[in-house]
Amino acid sequence: MTISTLTLNDGSQVPWIAFGTGTALRDQDVRNPVESAIANGFTHLDGAQMYNNEESLGMAIRACGTQRSALFITTKLNGLQPDQTAKTALQVSLKKLGLEYVDLYLVHAPGHHAGRLKEVWKMMEECKREGLAKSIGVSNFDVAHLQEILESAEFPPSVNQVELHPYVWKSLQPVIALHKEHGIVTSSYGGLSPLFRVPGGPLDPVIEKIRERLESTRGQSVSVGQVLIKWLQQNDILVVTTSSKADRMRDYLDTANVPELTAEEVESIENAGAQHYYKFLVLSN
Repeated sequence: MTISTLTLNDGSQVPWIAFGTGTALRDQDVRNPVESAIANGFTHLDGAQMYNNEESLGMAIRACGTQRSALFITTKLNGLQPDQTAKTALQVSLKKLGLEYVDLYLVHAPGHHAGRLKEVWKMMEECKREGLAKSIGVSNFDVAHLQEILESAEFPPSVNQVELHPYVWKSLQPVIALHKEHGIVTSSYGGLSPLFRVPGGPLDPVIEKIRERLESTRGQSVSVGQVLIKWLQQNDILVVTTSSKADRMRDYLDTANVPELTAEEVESIENAGAQHYYKFLVLSN
C-alpha cells in the first residue's frame, strides 16, 4: 500500500496519516502496537518525549526490518530542564530511538517555554541545519504563539499539530488561515474524539447519514471513523490517530479508498460541528 503525502514548506514530503504513540499508549511499552502498525501499512510514526516511550518505539522501528528511509519519524520537545536546550533534548531522544535523525521535530506545547519561544525556536532551527531533524514545527500553538516565532524565524514551522475535529473547526479558522499564509501544514490529533467523547451530539446523525451514502456508493463497509478521517483528509490535514487493534489500523489506512465526500457533505459536517464547541485536551498557554 502506497500512502499519499503532503508537501511541507521546506520541500519535504510527509505521509498524510500517522500512527500516534500518545493517548492510551503514553508511558507504555509500544513495541507490539508499533510493530503491528508498521506491519499493517503505517510508515509515519508520531512520538514525543512527553509520552515516555521513545525507547520502545525505537525497539519497534529496529525490529520491523523496514528501511529507515521508508519510515517517517516524528518526536516532540517536552519542557526543558535548566541545563537543556532543544538540541541536547533531541540528542537524548535520538539515542533512545536508536536513530541518527528524526524526520520531524515539534515544540510540543508553547506553555512549556513561556517567554522563551524565540530562543527555543532558534535552537530548533539549529537542529534542522545540522540534520538532526529534517523538518521542524510546533504543536498546540495559537496565532499569537506562531506570530511570536515567525517574527524572527529563519525557517517557519513546517507543521502545527493541534486538536482538530468538527467541534473545534470554527474556532481554529484564524490559526488555519495563518497556516495557509506561511505554508504550514495543519496536523490533527483527537480527530475521532467526537465519536466517543460527545455521544449523541449534533454531529452524530450527520456522520451516520454520510456513512450510509458512502457505503452504498462504495459497495462495501464504511465506518463512522472513516467519515471523519475522510473529512480531515479532504481539508488537507495531516491526521494522527492510534489504536491497539489491528483491524482499526487497517480501517484508518483504508480511508484513502473511501469515496470523496461531496461539498455539501463537507459543509454539513462543519455546520453541525459549529453548533457546539468541545475541546477535550487543554494545555497551558
